[in-house]
Amino acid sequence: MKKSVSHSGPATSPARRRLLDTATRLFYAGGIHAVGIDRIIAEAGVAKATFYNHFPSKEELVVAYIEEQDRLGRAAVAALPKQPPREMIAAIMGRISEAVVAGGWRGCPFLNAAAEYPDPTSSVRQAVDARRAWYHGVLGQLLAADDDPNPSGTASLLVVLSDGLLESAYLDDPKRIPSLVREALARLLVRR
Repeated sequence: MKKSVSHSGPATSPARRRLLDTATRLFYAGGIHAVGIDRIIAEAGVAKATFYNHFPSKEELVVAYIEEQDRLGRAAVAALPKQPPREMIAAIMGRISEAVVAGGWRGCPFLNAAAEYPDPTSSVRQAVDARRAWYHGVLGQLLAADDDPNPSGTASLLVVLSDGLLESAYLDDPKRIPSLVREALARLLVRR
């Protein structure tokens, strides 16, 4: 089993940052496998040796991309104002609405990456799985604090709901997502 290695942090070089920013833009817009290393190198304006100095393989760049998207998502959740558990869940799910209606939505970067890396032992899938486990855990803790009788089961339903909303926003009208989020939460989080 491959182990995911985190490659970013506060001491990121400007060339590494350009590579990761370029890859993020291109991977999200065109798909990971469709974008070659040479294109990333050219658009980032770095030498091939610089690329390989920072990312020994394309897969390591993809992992860095996924891990950065995960870090950004976790930071956004951490920055939400503290509220009672049910309202916190609504705020987290509300982030989906905000993301998809902002424009340029092409689906969830984690689901997109998972579709391109079907092998569950790949380091890319492990990075995606780590994100999903964190998200499930956050929802489960909030549900437990809200006295949900089956916090893990309800968290799983919320993860599935999130996945569906993220993809529906790409395939259908993203403007419908905010009302779907509210309706789904009202039905799923019924007070017992």
